[in-house]
Amino acid sequence: MPSLDLQTIAIEYPDYPAGLKTCSAFKTAPILSAIGNLSLLQTSTIALFCSKQCPDDLILKTYDLVQALRAAGVPVISGFHSPIEQDCLKILLQGTQAIIHCPARSIHNLRFSPAQKQAVGEGRLLLISPFKASYSRATAKLAEKRNAMIGAIAHTILIAYAAPNSKTLAFAQSLIKTGKSVVTFDGEHTTGLQEQSMIGLGIDAIVQRCLASKKTSGNKR
Repeated sequence: MPSLDLQTIAIEYPDYPAGLKTCSAFKTAPILSAIGNLSLLQTSTIALFCSKQCPDDLILKTYDLVQALRAAGVPVISGFHSPIEQDCLKILLQGTQAIIHCPARSIHNLRFSPAQKQAVGEGRLLLISPFKASYSRATAKLAEKRNAMIGAIAHTILIAYAAPNSKTLAFAQSLIKTGKSVVTFDGEHTTGLQEQSMIGLGIDAIVQRCLASKKTSGNKR
């Protein structure tokens, strides 16, 4: 049974994420601090990004999607930092699917809720961070590195919303250039995102895309 003990994994570790070995946000592959089930690093995850400023209908779609991902057992990776993302974490903790939580800070001396402790004990929650103990507070610069790490690990990236000329949009564009699968919701509020080569999909289609990647990943093992 996984414990709340802090573990350290380097590039030589068998479950070290392949995509992170060449992530341009880091000069060399970062040593990760981890708490939880390390084998979750080999699951085919969807990354969840939802900024603070987001149209109301897209917020509701994000909640509906997360409930659908939970019901389908799709593993989710996120920083779970914005208020919307924090709500999503609470929804996911009520399920049984895998969760990878990546704070934009060190995870040394991190406080856990009862639900988080239970999920770690059940082997379905993993916390990882590339930051040393001295980085005890989240910053914008650390968040950029954290987001790059998530993008390198995840199979599919969901951008619920990104404002024009925003850092989120630039981040999504950089992922698309590397060949990553970046999706958003279909609809009028994401027309601009779809023009940036993001794939606009409905909730069911996003879930099916994730399940297909999960099946493909499983067949490769």
